[in-house]
Amino acid sequence: MKAGRILVRAPNWVGDAVMSLPALRAIRAVFPQAHLAVLARPWVAELYRRERAADELILDGARAGARDWAGKWRTARELGRRGFDCAIILPNSFESALVVRLAGIRRRIGYRRDGRGPLLTHGMPPPQRGEIPAHEAYYYLELLRRAGILDSLPEVETIELDQAADARRAGRERFAALELEGEVIGVSPGAAFGPAKRWLPERFAEAAGIVAGERGAAIALFGSTAERELCEQVAGSIRSMGRRALNLAGQTTLGEFIELAAACALFLTNDSGAMHVASALGVPTVAVFGPTDPWATGPKGPCVRLVREPLDCSPCKLRVCPIDHRCMRRISAEAVARAALELLA
Repeated sequence: MKAGRILVRAPNWVGDAVMSLPALRAIRAVFPQAHLAVLARPWVAELYRRERAADELILDGARAGARDWAGKWRTARELGRRGFDCAIILPNSFESALVVRLAGIRRRIGYRRDGRGPLLTHGMPPPQRGEIPAHEAYYYLELLRRAGILDSLPEVETIELDQAADARRAGRERFAALELEGEVIGVSPGAAFGPAKRWLPERFAEAAGIVAGERGAAIALFGSTAERELCEQVAGSIRSMGRRALNLAGQTTLGEFIELAAACALFLTNDSGAMHVASALGVPTVAVFGPTDPWATGPKGPCVRLVREPLDCSPCKLRVCPIDHRCMRRISAEAVARAALELLA
């Protein structure tokens, strides 16, 4: 395939966006002279802004679903004016392929899913279970292999964000402005897609308090606006232990979170977008896994510990536990704190 101007439609969720980076970099390696642009939703765009593999970042401001046809047309017209030769569509959604089709991009590569096959010029059958390695990063790379862009799947041992050192310096300045000096432990007790992925908030508080006590560290809580109350619950419990805790949930953009997370000495989290960002920044990261599959969506950073309770019913991948949430309830605060201190040793 020859292409002078390539558009990559990014995934819609932060964790998926991190796991797509090996594919983005593989495209750059195959086409070093091409103009490579990333089309991303606003809430994941900052992740790609630091990427050296991308020459351009284009925001897709259209709302999801069928309510914003005007926004989809605006995005399609903007893409059409830019004269792309090829579009590689990483998410599975119908509308991501529709916008690229409306833009008139001649070569459109994506998996044939969600009834969007007619919108693609090069629709690839999605891999079946066991055909490729389990981790989600290989799902995006396999699309490139099936499209003939890659000859074989590269090994994905780690995923690391570009310009992490710059982000770390900026994050330390932000913490200083917030009067958080010395070591800071980041804690992200929330998780999207249902409560089953969330470890108990009181245990997050206990584990963070144990580690902070050993390290003389302060604690910063991160999450979405919807998770602010949850984070305040955790922060209040930590403060009752005599440790400083600052609730930043809903107070940061993704770009600001990346900088603050990079400046943390340690990150405690569920399986979440925050987990993927922190681990890809090289921050020592302890992730609690319950109903989700660590082999498929676990972090690929260089300094990670996973804490999970091996059970016959896990990973079930359910949003809400139909029984007693034993995969999370059997994980103690002491086990998570011990994993964190061992990681920092």
